Amino acid sequence: MLQLVSQTQLPAVEEYPGLGGSLGIDLSVLKSMQTEWTTTFDWATEQADLNRYNHYTTTMEGLTIHFIHQKSSEPNAIPLILNHGWPGTFMDFLPVIDPLTTASGTSNRTSASFHVVVPSLPGYAFSSAPPAAWTLNDTARIFNTFMTDVLGYDTYAAHGSDFGSNVAYNLYNNFNKSVRAVHLTGKPFLPLSSVQFPKYNITLDADEAFQENLVLGFNTGYVIEQSTKTNTIGLALHDNPIGQLSWMAEKYISWSDPQAGTSPSVLTHNEILRQNTDAYSSSYSKAQTDAPMLFSSFRYSGAFWTEKVVSWVGNLVTYNCESFSFLTIPMKFSWRYSLLPANETVDHNFGGHFPGLDNPPALVDDIRKIGNYSTY
Repeated sequence: MLQLVSQTQLPAVEEYPGLGGSLGIDLSVLKSMQTEWTTTFDWATEQADLNRYNHYTTTMEGLTIHFIHQKSSEPNAIPLILNHGWPGTFMDFLPVIDPLTTASGTSNRTSASFHVVVPSLPGYAFSSAPPAAWTLNDTARIFNTFMTDVLGYDTYAAHGSDFGSNVAYNLYNNFNKSVRAVHLTGKPFLPLSSVQFPKYNITLDADEAFQENLVLGFNTGYVIEQSTKTNTIGLALHDNPIGQLSWMAEKYISWSDPQAGTSPSVLTHNEILRQNTDAYSSSYSKAQTDAPMLFSSFRYSGAFWTEKVVSWVGNLVTYNCESFSFLTIPMKFSWRYSLLPANETVDHNFGGHFPGLDNPPALVDDIRKIGNYSTY
């Protein structure tokens, strides 16, 4: 892989200098990361860090599912499944595993500890790729069976970010005798379009409408490509680690807090390279890319689309939703108009789309509130 990285020839200069990241990843940033990948990045060190956790695999409906299972020593710990999205992996949650397995001891509200389970979604990392027409409902179904029948947890809580929010929501919606609470760092469906606002009696001011349409118009092109032409992007990135890095790193950079890499954020270029190295050396050897395997389910997963979510909300038990400042689509406008009831909504002024990396302490504190809402 490193030979491919070092032999990749990038342009000498920017075609359109001075535009920053408005056209995607900066050439200078990509060149810098290419150099770092082949010089200072140490995969052996990263592997040693990964091996601090308890990794396992199991077979569910013919799929190999990789997961971390880190148990708390606390007798009343709550089982918790953490669901990642794209372009992340299970590594999005490594910074929060140890704190979550240990009770904080500050108060009943925030002292809960957890038996932490972090699976790799089908098609990601060391989990095998799912069959065609696989949906996020399917992922939720096998994850519920995994938590209850394989790990033996009769009840548990779920957290999700990005597409993991959809998985967590489906777990909660479809299996709430087992899933007693859910915490999301993104609502599990696209925001309403302007033509849907009247139906739900929603009125946005001019600034809100402009901001929402701006995000939907200029920050979702990757969704269309990965949802409809999976082979095109998948084959282009196959056996192309720098191309893959360009495609994925742009999202890590543009979706994170501009202060990424400064405390409490751990989202550095080294972290992006670690995620990319793991992706290339695992699931990318089995499928064209991990992205199409999940994004193609847009076409099949009704739970992702708002019109169908509306009819399902009556089945919820308890729900906590969190918004960080630099989420891909900030939950301030149409998302804030509830199609889902929330016991509590929390806003943070530091962090972004990858809260487990952007602001681990805040994510830990908010997940702990699950213990305040439900019994296990």
